[in-house]
Amino acid sequence: MANVMVVAHHTRSEVPPLLGELRTLLAKDKHQLWMCRADAEAHQLGDVASDRDASDSDLVVVLGGDGTVLRAVSMLNGAPVPILGVNVGSLGYLTEVGVSAASDAVSKALSGTPDKDFIIDQRMLLQVTVSKKDQPQTVWRALNEAVLEKQQSGQTVWIDVAVNHELFERYSADGVIVATPTGSTAYSMSARGPVVSPRHRALIVTPVSPHMNFDRSLVLGPEEHLQMTVVGTRPVDLSIDGRRVVSLAINDVVTYTPDLCTAHFVRFAAPKFHQILRSKFGLSE
Repeated sequence: MANVMVVAHHTRSEVPPLLGELRTLLAKDKHQLWMCRADAEAHQLGDVASDRDASDSDLVVVLGGDGTVLRAVSMLNGAPVPILGVNVGSLGYLTEVGVSAASDAVSKALSGTPDKDFIIDQRMLLQVTVSKKDQPQTVWRALNEAVLEKQQSGQTVWIDVAVNHELFERYSADGVIVATPTGSTAYSMSARGPVVSPRHRALIVTPVSPHMNFDRSLVLGPEEHLQMTVVGTRPVDLSIDGRRVVSLAINDVVTYTPDLCTAHFVRFAAPKFHQILRSKFGLSE
């Protein structure tokens, strides 16, 4: 018997019938389906609500888009539990199984053998460590990106960017994005950052609306040390995968490193990153 956690979009109309299909399928094979309380309450499924940790599951099934996948990754917090993303809505980079194939995909993921019946696609996670004066360090993990950005419109922030313990440049910008290769097609790309294959391990540093001569992205190797220090008096927010986590002030320091943990995704064919990119942007045949 497997423990299957479902992380579901709260408002998509396709989700309730999918949940019904999965409950019937999993009950038939004596598997256990459960959801965090917020998701269960959103879909009026109090009988499957649980306060258990996501890492207790054997498989996480995501019903939604990339945002819902990011929420599932955050809940796992580095635990090597495979994630099966069912694409509900527009085409996503992280979800590849269609609604009509969801039940079959879940069955294969539970009964099959890795490298024979499916592939585990491992993606780099970014470890983000915040050091504030007279406070203990705090650590977060990101699949897409960590962003230092201004709190107030109409103002820039100043951030010292150091590479390998040496100052590279003082950035004057609306913000600075540090993305993983997976996140290179998210916020970083909208800020004119490069598209990087998720097979790489790298740190992609991209300024947002820079007010400075240097306005290019940096692509750093996984062994390079990256640190940022808030040097202006204007407050700065740190967001992890689109979620604000802490406010920073002058002399607060953020350090970025590739995490030892990875996110695990179930794929039934070799990842089609470039084909998804073509479809997203309507590139010519």
